[in-house]
Amino acid sequence: MEQDLNQFVQAILIASDPTQSSLHQQALQYLSAIQQNSSAWRLALAVFVEPGPSGGRKHPPQVRFFALRVLDEFLDNRFEPLDDDTFQTLRQSLLNYIQSEYLYGPAEADASFLRNKFAHTLTLFFLCTYIDKWPSFFTDFFALIHPPESTSQTTFNPHVSLLLFHIVLEISGEVADQLIKAARQYSAERQARDGRVRDAVRERDAARINEAVLTIVADGVERMGRLRKEGVAPSSERELDSAIEVVDWGVRTFASYVGWIDINLTVTRDTVPLLFTLLSDPSLPIRLATALALTRIVAKGLKEPVDKLQLIKVLSLGQVLEALEEKTRSEQKSRGSDTDEGEESYREALGKLLNMLGLELCKLTDECPDESVRAEAAQLLNQVLPVMLRFMADEYDDTCSTIFPLLQTVLLSYKRQRKSSSEPLDPAKRTFLSSLLTVILEKLKWDEESDPEDMDEDDKAAFEELRKELRTFMDSTLMIDPELVTDAVRTLALNTLTAYQNGVALKWNDAELAVYLVYIFGEINKSGGKGRAAFCQAPAVQKDKRKETDYSEYPLTSHGEMIYALVQSGISSYPHKTVVMQFFETVARYGDFFKVRKECIMPTLQAMLDARGLHSPESSTRSRVFYLFYRFIREDRNEISPEVAVSILEGIRDLLAIQVELPELENPESADLLQEAVTAPTIFDSQLYLFETVGTLVSLLYKTPDQAAALLLSVVKPLLDELSVSLQAVKGPDDVLPILKVHHIIMALGNIAKGFPEYPNPVPESYVAPPLEVFREVGQAILVCLEAMNVFRVVRDATRFAFARILATTGSAVAPLIPTLMANLLAHFEPTELIDFMNFIGLSIHKLQEDLLDVLDQLIGPLSAHINGILAQPVTGTDDQVTHTDTKRAYLGLLTSIISSKLHTVFISDRNKAQLENLLESMLRLAEDPSDPTSEKAAFSFLGRCMTVWAEPPKTPGAQQVLPGFERFIYERVVPTAFAVLSLPQFNIKDGQIVVVLQEIANFLQTVSKTRGQEAFDFFVSVFLPSQNWPPATAVEFATKMRELDGKAFRKYFTDFVRASRAGS
Repeated sequence: MEQDLNQFVQAILIASDPTQSSLHQQALQYLSAIQQNSSAWRLALAVFVEPGPSGGRKHPPQVRFFALRVLDEFLDNRFEPLDDDTFQTLRQSLLNYIQSEYLYGPAEADASFLRNKFAHTLTLFFLCTYIDKWPSFFTDFFALIHPPESTSQTTFNPHVSLLLFHIVLEISGEVADQLIKAARQYSAERQARDGRVRDAVRERDAARINEAVLTIVADGVERMGRLRKEGVAPSSERELDSAIEVVDWGVRTFASYVGWIDINLTVTRDTVPLLFTLLSDPSLPIRLATALALTRIVAKGLKEPVDKLQLIKVLSLGQVLEALEEKTRSEQKSRGSDTDEGEESYREALGKLLNMLGLELCKLTDECPDESVRAEAAQLLNQVLPVMLRFMADEYDDTCSTIFPLLQTVLLSYKRQRKSSSEPLDPAKRTFLSSLLTVILEKLKWDEESDPEDMDEDDKAAFEELRKELRTFMDSTLMIDPELVTDAVRTLALNTLTAYQNGVALKWNDAELAVYLVYIFGEINKSGGKGRAAFCQAPAVQKDKRKETDYSEYPLTSHGEMIYALVQSGISSYPHKTVVMQFFETVARYGDFFKVRKECIMPTLQAMLDARGLHSPESSTRSRVFYLFYRFIREDRNEISPEVAVSILEGIRDLLAIQVELPELENPESADLLQEAVTAPTIFDSQLYLFETVGTLVSLLYKTPDQAAALLLSVVKPLLDELSVSLQAVKGPDDVLPILKVHHIIMALGNIAKGFPEYPNPVPESYVAPPLEVFREVGQAILVCLEAMNVFRVVRDATRFAFARILATTGSAVAPLIPTLMANLLAHFEPTELIDFMNFIGLSIHKLQEDLLDVLDQLIGPLSAHINGILAQPVTGTDDQVTHTDTKRAYLGLLTSIISSKLHTVFISDRNKAQLENLLESMLRLAEDPSDPTSEKAAFSFLGRCMTVWAEPPKTPGAQQVLPGFERFIYERVVPTAFAVLSLPQFNIKDGQIVVVLQEIANFLQTVSKTRGQEAFDFFVSVFLPSQNWPPATAVEFATKMRELDGKAFRKYFTDFVRASRAGS
């Protein structure tokens, strides 16, 4: 045994010292093997308790700590009784240890962490022995607390007292703490065992535990009082600290079990005064522990509402908390700017206590069937609400938020009462809501000392989160009394803005709040209209007459007044960035206002254009205002004259210079610098909004095409010159800066095109085209770059984007460039580009129609072969699966775009008709695969459109249908597939996605019926349905419904028909 013990100790020492590299792994393996040994606990017990030659313990703390871990492993989750020898050995050794170390010794003074660990180990021993082996556990333990007769000590032993407290805390945690239970793996055996232990403690020892804890606490309180009176000699100071520690842990222990033992034991005529005394004790830890204990007493579940009400009345916490709130608030005020985090945590604990008291009263007022209990609880709740508001008004957000659950419950109750009653709101409730609004509006303000632009991101996010929560309370109040909220918000915002306009000095946070309230008023004022009606009380005007209507003669709504005051007040010049940025956010959000008060447009634009916005020295401001400016111009472009548009463009011309930024790479060796530079967020991302705005501004000159073309050219010419210079600077893949410059310029040119209106289809008579020659020149310049640089993916991506925008703006004007474009985009190709490329072709089809026919005729065959090759490859991993699915869906989308356009003949052209059979076969495979409902639906949709364009009977005698004989393929292959799918076991019609496929099959069948007419009717009635063993009458009814019902009615009929068939089979 001695040899094993020494080896065990040495192994622990080596394992805890990684520097002993040669033996470290060996020691870990040895200890792991030892722990598997059923008698390892004997070694561990011996190592932990073995005394040293000169008092104390023989082995070092880290060795003894490991020994306790071995004991824990032996005892934890043990549900079989210990044999007598094991039990007696453990019990006697542990009791002897407690006597020598805690009763007569220093209680592990040199390794305090062992005290907590030992308490946990002893608790695990208690849990598996208390019921059957050691029912006298607490009796034995209490015997150790009283001072031994051989000493002159007259008080309880503090070491043993603290050990008892830690054990009871551990027991409560193990058997009753829901958080601890939720954190560990669920075990039905453990749950049952812990329940039995809890019941046994209640029955046998709860009264004695409670009496012992409270007696020790009362003794400690008496000692604290005496020592505080005597003064501060060093010895008495140590004794006082000891007494405070005992009382603190005693109250914590009391708090741990009040929730699961009889309330009559914990709430008595002795405990209530004791707790209230301690709630105001000079020691902060004691006050915090007491607040928690009272919170748990209040939260204690009681069967009868009358008992809960009686408990609350006995505690009289409402008055106590009112007094303590006032006292701590006064102390907080006297401290001024000196923060005492400890005292703030005490106010936070009081807030939590009040919150719990209020929630319990709400339960009684809302849920109790007894009217008298409800009335009394409501009266007590009304006394609590003003105190709740004072906690909510606390400058510290942690304290403020303690009462949010109570406030939410109160407002929910008020809302329910408002819904069920048409009576006016009770005056007391209206007064409360008015006071609540005052607090909310004050708490919505930033701290005056804070600077949102230079504060910790976590702090900033915490305040934004607080604002969000306060807004939910404002919204709830709005639902109860809309007028109260809208008037309060409107009044505060207008008063602040008017004061600023009149020269009154405002604090920055007051100014910001006023602008913020204007910003959120559109969300608050839910009864307001939409569009112009939200800001102006004008009669309804037809859409095409709105531009001619003079809205200035109509009065403004409340929100209109607020935005008008916002602009006219000049608060956009306030010398604080946060205020100005909130102004920009607000005017960009409510663009419709400026359509009814056009005189406000220029002051707003001036603020955006100067150093407050677009020309700010701070890049973060410029970056955000680029977007807000774009949004404002886009919304109000029809209110801006061509002259003003030219002026604005001249004002931002200096901001159109493109700067290239290279990111700092974490792993320069492995990273693709070019790709990283494109994807890294830079100010260029925001600058693109500015280029789009340039396009919008130039488009406003559409009535003077020559002027528009000249203005557009004046913007794009410098970019094209720079594009040419950058192109010449690129000698190879290492020339990252010029390659990036090319990418950025192409993106900028694309965004300029994006700012123009889309090219209409069909083109109306009065349509004035955009400067097509300029865009052709731009497109040609981009193509020159692409031809020279098509090996670079970033250039291919930028070109695709730019041409998509130019196509959308110019229609077929750039059609001659498309063949060269497609050839160069496909010259170098990565699989991940495929989806974007197919989307681009889809857009080109939509915009160019017949102009794309030759290009598409050449492209569709090789592209289909390439895609089918990719789709045929095995899928490995999640990313592969996502790419595979997205590629398949994009391909199906492209095929549907082609078959739905005038270009469907490419499938049956001389070049591609040989591939048609393969295409149709692949569609059939998708159509019969319910594992991918989206693709299955797309396949049936495609086949239905094929039927429409290729199998329509000729309208004139002697003419031929587009694809002769195609109907036979539909009859012989597709229709049987459609019906076969319906009977597949995987075709689960309870699945919403499968129902969508089912309805697409209905569409397909009806398309066949309507396209081929009587021929299809005869086929279904006389050939196909009889071959499926349908009764003749059912077949006729089905074919008739398919022919005569409209699409929606037939889809419903078909869905119900299939459901009924599946249910009957």
